[in-house]
Amino acid sequence: MNPSAMSSSSSAAASSSKTGSGAPSSSAQGIALVALAGVLWGTSGTAQYLGAAGLSPFWVGAAQLAAASVFLGLALWWALQRRPGSLVLRPRAAGLRWSWFFWASLGIGGYSVFFYEGLQLAGVGVGTAVAIGSSPIWAGLLQALVLRAPLSALWWLGTLMSVAGGAAMVLGKGGGGSASWPGLVMCLLAGLSYAGYALINKRLVSHMSPKVVNFYVFTGAALLAAPVAWVQAGQPQWSLSSVLVVIYLGAVVSGIAHMLFSIGLRHISGPTGVALSLIEPVAAFVLAVWVVGEHQPLVAWLGLAGVLVGLLVVVRAEMAVGAPSAA
Repeated sequence: MNPSAMSSSSSAAASSSKTGSGAPSSSAQGIALVALAGVLWGTSGTAQYLGAAGLSPFWVGAAQLAAASVFLGLALWWALQRRPGSLVLRPRAAGLRWSWFFWASLGIGGYSVFFYEGLQLAGVGVGTAVAIGSSPIWAGLLQALVLRAPLSALWWLGTLMSVAGGAAMVLGKGGGGSASWPGLVMCLLAGLSYAGYALINKRLVSHMSPKVVNFYVFTGAALLAAPVAWVQAGQPQWSLSSVLVVIYLGAVVSGIAHMLFSIGLRHISGPTGVALSLIEPVAAFVLAVWVVGEHQPLVAWLGLAGVLVGLLVVVRAEMAVGAPSAA
């Protein structure tokens, strides 16, 4: 999820010369990759519904991160076997510090922990709307205040339209109810954690291979999330279906999807990547209708339209700026 930061024409030209293609084409590639990642993320809810209902959500999140670590580790090993020495494995050799990987792991791991805790306290409907909806807003604020690269008014317009549409999709299904303030705070922290992860991840993949970056980040996140899951949910209760779902979530929803997300971040800004992740609830909505057989009210369909229109505006803002320089 990352909108494009405002950059000068000279930096855009420099970025274009590095990629060997025009900035608009590069941006389109990044947008397509992140959008595909969002579609894969959107399958997670249906997958859990079909096979992981008996496993605690905390353990679903922690095991998903661990499975992703194994999958990414195997992908990295295969790449090194095919081309030995082709990848830089030491962050210092790429001009990076290990602390950046720790913060990225804390972001993706923190998102999982805060998100599931927030859902328990605030309810699934409100919690999902707040966590996912707040992520692009946090990303835009961090980009403007921390990175000193404010986003365009057009980007903010599209993002807010998509966030409002996403809220209508969730709450239109009767997901309102009474939400606790601690739960809302947890969900806001989940959104902040993911936004921070995305911006840090963009910096990392600008200097190192996404294969290496994602393996380090998800391994660290799994190590951080497992103790929290044990404290919150105790010993996990496994079944064959839950194991298969966790493998799918780890390999596809986390592994492949975040590889696509990371590669896409090389061509678009961090906040635009976060905003495009709002495709996730769109994909989940469609799967819930087609696969699960849910019936959605009119307001939810209108919210779906709002998300799509808003994302088109975000894409327009990103394409207008072109591929941003690495931040």
